Amino acid sequence: MATLVLIPGMCHGAWCFDELSASLREVGHHVLALTLTGVAERGHLLPGGVNLDTHITDVLAAVDHDEDAGDDLILVGHSYGGMVIAGVADRIPDRVDSLVFLDAVVPRDGEACWDIVNDEERQWYVKVDASGFGVPPLPFFDPRATAHPLASVLQPVRLRGDLNRFRRRVFVYARDWPGESPLQPSYDRVRDDPGWCCHELDGKHNLMRDCPEDLVRILRETAES
Repeated sequence: MATLVLIPGMCHGAWCFDELSASLREVGHHVLALTLTGVAERGHLLPGGVNLDTHITDVLAAVDHDEDAGDDLILVGHSYGGMVIAGVADRIPDRVDSLVFLDAVVPRDGEACWDIVNDEERQWYVKVDASGFGVPPLPFFDPRATAHPLASVLQPVRLRGDLNRFRRRVFVYARDWPGESPLQPSYDRVRDDPGWCCHELDGKHNLMRDCPEDLVRILRETAES
């Protein structure tokens, strides 16, 4: 049994992984799907003071207080969640087995999410809500989605080690973007690296909704190989 820690992208909560989590639990894996501070059902928690470090701390606290989470963690980040899993893995490398980037940003030391995505994505980030602190959900998002703390996509991550020190590094790329994918720069970083296992799926960015069976297969292969 592996412990899979699932981190959502911007504006989404743990509920975006409900189907995926249930499928993984059915085959015996322990799953922690987390909602980050200042987002979704935790959107009331001081979004103006929430940054990337806050979200990294969210995950560290969750795995530290979960009695069933062992030292073979598989960190799975969707979209912005790639920033979070990179930061978490760097802080507790002895407890992390593998990293899975689900159509996600893959940062290097000193980079913010802002630095890695394209101009269209940045234009969305700066169209903040009335509070001045939140990036509003896009119209086609799940009705449960809320604004996302702006500071979290502007704060650089600090990485002391290389992501290649972990047993498996997986990138799952969504082919069906309506235009240029803001995750293309991240995918280009790893697609030709023999140390990474890359998959391309015929789905939109929300691969958990569009390609659930493929994701279960990929995550099982990562955990059980």
